[in-house]
Amino acid sequence: MIAYLAGYSRKKDSVFESVARADGGGVRLPLIGLSPRDFPESRARAQAALAVAKKQPGSALGRAAKFHLIRMQYNWSRRYFARHPDRVAMCWNGITGSRRAFMEGARDAGAARLYAELAPFPGRITLDHTGVNALNSVPRDAGWFAEWAGDDDARNGEGWRALGANLTARTSRRADVGQGDAGALADAGKFLFVPLQVPNDSQITLFAGWVQSVPGMLAALANAARHLPDGWHIRVKEHPSAKTSLAEPLARAVADAGGRIIIDNQTDTFAQVAASGGVITINSSVGLQAFFHDRPVIVLGQAFFAQSGLVTVADSARALQDALHAPESLSFDPQFRARFMNFLDGEYYPPAESGENDALSVDPVAIAHKLALARAAI
Repeated sequence: MIAYLAGYSRKKDSVFESVARADGGGVRLPLIGLSPRDFPESRARAQAALAVAKKQPGSALGRAAKFHLIRMQYNWSRRYFARHPDRVAMCWNGITGSRRAFMEGARDAGAARLYAELAPFPGRITLDHTGVNALNSVPRDAGWFAEWAGDDDARNGEGWRALGANLTARTSRRADVGQGDAGALADAGKFLFVPLQVPNDSQITLFAGWVQSVPGMLAALANAARHLPDGWHIRVKEHPSAKTSLAEPLARAVADAGGRIIIDNQTDTFAQVAASGGVITINSSVGLQAFFHDRPVIVLGQAFFAQSGLVTVADSARALQDALHAPESLSFDPQFRARFMNFLDGEYYPPAESGENDALSVDPVAIAHKLALARAAI
């Protein structure tokens, strides 16, 4: 049986309900309870969860209040799962703020955990016993994937490309960012494409690495762009779901790059990927999706696909400058990519069918496998 936090959307709750059905039942928790009685770990767990909360308090008083709220939520969660050690803790994302406290409480009580998140591919979902994004359980070793694939033709083959068959650019929520045709690219010349991410997303706040933020990435790109050979430029597009514009840091980057950065907020994202000589990202799923277009990718931050051979890992300003010095030499290992993507297709991302009102129904066989991994990981 699972115990899951309400998802506050039909799509999220339907995923939890699918898992509950496959596991013989579930308990829906509308909120996290509170318990004032501390454990030895309570303060440290609350401090860690507060540090990565998406909404940071604007005052010392607000920070203190949120700290004590998260501390009591951790205490309650730990006691809940101590009373119900057979229940699997489950929530959406689960790596920031109060939801992190919930999952940490379950872990410290000895309960199994399952983190849910959307997948970067159509018709799939993320269910992972370790975490999501850069915290997930996907192996980080090319040798592991070679051993997993062995001599199996399917695991070494091109079947993974079907994952991208229905992949389309995200619909824009902004009037100034669109998904138009590729006409503007006809005379674009040689370029590297940079799909910007939502600045306050946990992918950025937790895993941006040395660039620290989206504006920090733009500043680094402005400096590195001067190392591009003649005839090359960087083409940047803002995220279609970002609530605020990055006009100011973009303007600074364009000025500092000396004409080597161009903003294109209107051309379709994947049209720009396909026309590019490569993609640069902190850790966006577009970097992973660029594999379908056989494009080299430069990753600046922490990402589960930031593995040499899959992409070029640029973990410093100097590494980025070196990569941009010879963009035509950017490369990747197609065999490693095939094995990696076949693993994601066949074993990691469970199929999820769409229903009415945004509901998702997750494959029960895949759920059973994910729950077995979660319970084995205790």
